[in-house]
Amino acid sequence: MRKLLRRGAAAFAAAASLVLMSLNATPAQADSSAIPSGMTWTVLAKGTDGTIRVGADSATDAYNGDTAATATLPMLCLRVNGSAVPSGITPDFYAGWARGTVAATPPVLGKSLTSRAAADAICAQYYGADWREAEFHDGRYGANLEASGGWSFWAYGYVPDGTRFWTAINDQPANPWN
Repeated sequence: MRKLLRRGAAAFAAAASLVLMSLNATPAQADSSAIPSGMTWTVLAKGTDGTIRVGADSATDAYNGDTAATATLPMLCLRVNGSAVPSGITPDFYAGWARGTVAATPPVLGKSLTSRAAADAICAQYYGADWREAEFHDGRYGANLEASGGWSFWAYGYVPDGTRFWTAINDQPANPWN
């Protein structure tokens, strides 16, 4: 009988420890790198002639994305129409001229940006067929604006200050769809 009680007590202790271990165990945490992130930009400067400079700031991560795709932010859209560089702007690699106009969409869930085409379609939905999501390298510079730079660009348009915007990048995995 003693042997049976000891075995029963041992079995009970084993079962109890399994229950207690499962109560103390924390659920596996999702690897934050498994959640896609997208690159975001913000307003850097505004000109008096209707121009605006948008681009990367200290929060921007152009290599991995800086904002989880679970966030809801406006998208930065661009319509390239060949606008000449206005006086007072000297385009360079880090602050090129986008040759057009920018605008922001209403807030969009990053996870809904499943491809570049999907993002472009949202800009077209709000502003027209010739609009697309702005891209990191849209700033142009050089004698005939033949070279593309990065990190920021000037364009015409209005975008609210103090807001972050989804912005595409074509050579890094820093888009919500990557």
